[in-house]
Amino acid sequence: MRLDRLRIQGLRCLHEVDLALAPGINVFIGANGAGKTSVLEAVFLLSHARSFRSGAREALLARSASRLSVFAELRQANDRLLRLGLGREGARWEARIEGEGASLGQLIAECAVTCFEPGSHALIAGAAEERRRFLDWGVFHVEHGFLDIWRRYQRALKQRNSLLRAGMEQGSPLYGPWETELSALAGWIDSQRRNYLERLRPSLHACVAALLPELGAPELRYRRGWADDRDLHEQLEAQRGRDLGRGHTSLGAHRADWSLAFEHAPQREHLSRGQEKLAALGCMLAQARLYADHHGDWPVICLDDLASELDEAHQASVIAQLTESGAQVLVTGTCLPEPLRGLPHRMFHVEQGQLTPLL
Repeated sequence: MRLDRLRIQGLRCLHEVDLALAPGINVFIGANGAGKTSVLEAVFLLSHARSFRSGAREALLARSASRLSVFAELRQANDRLLRLGLGREGARWEARIEGEGASLGQLIAECAVTCFEPGSHALIAGAAEERRRFLDWGVFHVEHGFLDIWRRYQRALKQRNSLLRAGMEQGSPLYGPWETELSALAGWIDSQRRNYLERLRPSLHACVAALLPELGAPELRYRRGWADDRDLHEQLEAQRGRDLGRGHTSLGAHRADWSLAFEHAPQREHLSRGQEKLAALGCMLAQARLYADHHGDWPVICLDDLASELDEAHQASVIAQLTESGAQVLVTGTCLPEPLRGLPHRMFHVEQGQLTPLL
């Protein structure tokens, strides 16, 4: 898929932007703070309904703006042109497809964007929440019913946590229905996650090993969030006393995690920051490849500040892979990355939130 047109209003320093994008490589160059990353952020919002920047929710709105919006004309694999929009006024997001109101889930199902940016190393070294987001985004694009099940799971989890925080005695029958619900939904979520990881494993091993051959063979490990040898319902009942002390539910699908281990770096603490970034990049490329295998079309690829995140050899390797794939790529930098010289691309200069086409 590719974005033919992108219009942004009221996002950070981008007050009014209207771009016609190339189907291949698009490069956004400018000084730090000019607004380059915000362009990628707008594209990412259409696919995730959140920013890839941590703690960004309240900072998204441009100064003096009362509303932000992102509009795109999306060209899908069958050459179908789809008009998508996402806006926010206050705290609530509103999605539109072909001018009609839509749910966020419907919007996200239509638009797929993956992003490698300076914070991507958190996928390897950060908290489990980041890895669950990565995993669940992939599962959602294989099984769209996942979102509804996940929301039901979150509601049941909230109810059990409310009982715990209220100090409800552990023998109370009020826990039973919610623990039954949590157990059934968690089992379905776990099954979908395992299926997705099995599909992802070959591409992930190949992509990561190509970027980090010195670390030896990679191994993908998954923990579902509760013990494998006992039913979750049974474990939740046994755990009530401890959970009462904590005030939250300590077992379940919301506690799942996965990790990468290497033959010569069995613990993530053995990795340098640069190796963490390359491992995260390998995960992103593997997920994009699997999406393409399943849908017959690559997601839009965003590479933020590529030249400062990767050395030139790795830049060249990634650009070569993506050029061969035919994916639409959006790249930012203070100048044109060296591996892009001589390759077809469209370039935009970004200065104080204003974008000017150069090529």
